[in-house]
Amino acid sequence: MELTYRKEGDYFLPNLMLIAKNNGDVGKYGLLRVKYLKRHQKDFYLQLLVKNELTNHLVEIDKTARSRIDNIINSLAEKEGVNEELKATNQIKWVGLMNNFKFQAEELVLNELIYN
Repeated sequence: MELTYRKEGDYFLPNLMLIAKNNGDVGKYGLLRVKYLKRHQKDFYLQLLVKNELTNHLVEIDKTARSRIDNIINSLAEKEGVNEELKATNQIKWVGLMNNFKFQAEELVLNELIYN
């Protein structure tokens, strides 16, 4: 891969493009990750951008985050005895508990994967 530059003022800046190798969707967690990288880890963000790995990194983060959230929710539901029987008998309680599990799982994943 040959890197080309353009002149802006007194500086030569690289011509960068995002190229996705695995045609995936960046998704919610990928967007949160890129926002974090731009604000708090600019060097790492620029490294990924220059190597054309940013989109792939974001897609992988999104897939991993979604998978981990699902696993955590299922684990919490099993631990607390939240099952299809509760869903059939008391939907409001079931929805409340599942939403609580989702918020807990998302908080864990955001701190572990997105904001580090």
